[in-house]
Amino acid sequence: MSNKQKLVLVGNGMAGVNVIEHLLKLAPGKYEITIFGSEPHPNYNRILLSYVLAGDSSVEDIVIHPWDWYKANGITLYTGHTVTAIDTQAQTVTSDQGITVAYDKLILATGSNPFMLPLPGADKEGVMAYRTIRDCELMIDAAKKYKKAVVIGGGLLGLEAARGFLNLGMKVDVVHLGDTLMERQLDRTASKLLQEALEAQGMNFLLEKQSAEIVGDQRVAGLKFKDGSVAEADLVVMAVGIRPNVELAKSIGLEVNPGIVVNDYMQTSMPKIYAVGECAMHRGVVYGLVAPLYEQGAVLAKHLAGVETAPYEGSIVYTKLKVSGVDVFSGGQFLESEGCKTIRVHDDYSGVYKKVVIQDNKMIGAVLFGDTSDGTRLMQMIRDGSDISGMEKASILRDSGGEGGDGSGVAAMSDDTIVCGCNGVSKGAICSAIREQGLTTVEEVKNCTGASRSCGGCKPLVGELLAYTLGDSYDSTSVKETMCGCTEHSREEIVDAIREKGLSHVREVMNVLGWKTEEGCSKCRPALNYYLGMVHPTVYKDDRTSRFVNERMHANIQKDGTYSVVPRMYGGVTSPAELKRIAEVAEKFNVPTVKLTGGQRIDLLGVKKEDLTRMWEELDMPSGYAYGKALRTVKTCVGADYCRFGIADSMGMGIRLEKRFERLNTPAKVKMAVSGCPRNCAESVIKDLGVVAIDGGWELYAGGNGGVKVRAGDLLVTVKTEDEVVEYTEAYLQFYRENANYGERTSEWVKRVGIESIRKVVENAEERKALCERMDVTLSVTKDPWKEAIESEKIQKDLYEVVEL
Repeated sequence: MSNKQKLVLVGNGMAGVNVIEHLLKLAPGKYEITIFGSEPHPNYNRILLSYVLAGDSSVEDIVIHPWDWYKANGITLYTGHTVTAIDTQAQTVTSDQGITVAYDKLILATGSNPFMLPLPGADKEGVMAYRTIRDCELMIDAAKKYKKAVVIGGGLLGLEAARGFLNLGMKVDVVHLGDTLMERQLDRTASKLLQEALEAQGMNFLLEKQSAEIVGDQRVAGLKFKDGSVAEADLVVMAVGIRPNVELAKSIGLEVNPGIVVNDYMQTSMPKIYAVGECAMHRGVVYGLVAPLYEQGAVLAKHLAGVETAPYEGSIVYTKLKVSGVDVFSGGQFLESEGCKTIRVHDDYSGVYKKVVIQDNKMIGAVLFGDTSDGTRLMQMIRDGSDISGMEKASILRDSGGEGGDGSGVAAMSDDTIVCGCNGVSKGAICSAIREQGLTTVEEVKNCTGASRSCGGCKPLVGELLAYTLGDSYDSTSVKETMCGCTEHSREEIVDAIREKGLSHVREVMNVLGWKTEEGCSKCRPALNYYLGMVHPTVYKDDRTSRFVNERMHANIQKDGTYSVVPRMYGGVTSPAELKRIAEVAEKFNVPTVKLTGGQRIDLLGVKKEDLTRMWEELDMPSGYAYGKALRTVKTCVGADYCRFGIADSMGMGIRLEKRFERLNTPAKVKMAVSGCPRNCAESVIKDLGVVAIDGGWELYAGGNGGVKVRAGDLLVTVKTEDEVVEYTEAYLQFYRENANYGERTSEWVKRVGIESIRKVVENAEERKALCERMDVTLSVTKDPWKEAIESEKIQKDLYEVVEL
């Protein structure tokens, strides 16, 4: 007969099973454990439900403890069983399936229920909550039939649901009673920044709207508001909050107010019965975040194991997460109050906002948006009550550029600094596990310590700890050619994910694909910006912060800090009036050097930054893109109009090509040329695409380069008409845009891919037509950046104004 005590856990969620996990390590043979769970699944990570909804993960991917874990630890698990009765005299629990189990100790971890607004029509088909795997499955099925969703609730859960609907191809409105989003985690400034970022992704917000009625016949057709307006909807999801699930506790007379009242050791008002998680109320507080629930669980596990433990005295609540690809952090008392002072950094251009709240020379709260790399350090200062009176105030919110990657940030952390707030894993525990267990990857650290197992926000920090602990022996490389050291994914995997998952901005790609560094690097950010624009040309808003300085400024910066201006001259052809205007502008702005370029254009060198937009306005010429990864020039000879050897109109052909592709973004710079005869005076065969006139038609050469690595282009195709020249050029350039690595010149790409495979594609009429159609869509939305800057006061202020210090 077993001498083990009988321990029953009601609730198979994260909080309850976390207690069991701790208990198995502290007292592995003390209890005979039985767990009841209402859902038909093993313990899973509810935080990652949004990934399932978005299609980024399967149900199996978010399981924390698979079926085998229960079996291996001798745990009896009843899934799909809801406990409906507890006999406190006989010390038994009974499920709705008729199973009765005796207990010596009982843990209630019944969690919470989603709050459903008691609106007229709330019982209609298509009205639901967002809380479980089943909810996700219903939402995914609905997205296959319907196109418009309304989410009620502008908190974290509501925004995650909205992002999921966008990924599923639905239009979505987010309805919120307040005038700011996530007001429990963010101040007004951070909230507005978040709203702007999410609007750019396609979310539509209806703020300060009070829901009145769900309209429709049998199925929902819309949501009516108190002001009389109506939002159309095929699906309405309520994400307005949660309530502790305490019906079972009430039925046996436990003290409830509104959660199950517990003491500092998670004991309820009845002996031998404990409560933990979202159903429990400790010192008047019910916690809804996973980190406090795990802190409660650690204390309860030690108490049940008979191990001496400090009491649970409450948690300083903090959140570090990604909301639809946007980094946010809040901790402690982040709203200003009387007697408090704040330190703020707001870089509107980069989309970064940081604020700390100080009281009595101690940090009591913080909010970070866009760059949360300081979150762990600031949270430790809040926890420790660090005196900041001797600190230089600017260093409190330091530039994140000094941290990460090289280990300098993690080296300064104390061993008791909590790295994974969700699971309460410290730096010391992670580093010890790395050394003692021979861990070499983030995945191994996760499996061993639990760090990064929940929300995943600490993965970059865990990666830095690996590099810091292992030193030179740490190998972050992979056999697969990844985009850069920030990711394990290849270019092809990233582009496929952007297409398949509907990813819409740089930070979202980094979030969904698990970037190792929060900010990325100078290699991956511009590449992601290009790939997003290439995949979604009509909807993607260019991220200027992810471009190099020349492309941000639309002018080439020189070594003395001035800029060069190269206006567009189609086919190298100009007019006396245009030349006169260029000369007058050069004189007016005291341009020190005027030079002819190798691409038959005029370069105005030595222009001051503050003069750029005014110069562009007076030139009244389009940008020549001499700075960009785009079509630079189409060089031409004089052709048949003037040359006695010319057999075709090379200037006309060159002008037509340049006007067609003048603002086309490409993986690397593209130069073209058109020669009016095989004498090749325009040097067409050493261009990215060269066109050469021959008797009865034109030859197109691909992949040439006249730079450091000279390469003669390969003959791509021979055509008869000018229209065919344009058509095949469109197909070739679009195929290059869609398949080359960012930064890869056509000379390298053609050599790598092979001219035969490229020729096979562009000569296929069906594939050529599809490529041309996609090119047409891309070119239909291009704008001249110089004109855009001239017409925008914001762009001028952000980029071209000189700030007096």
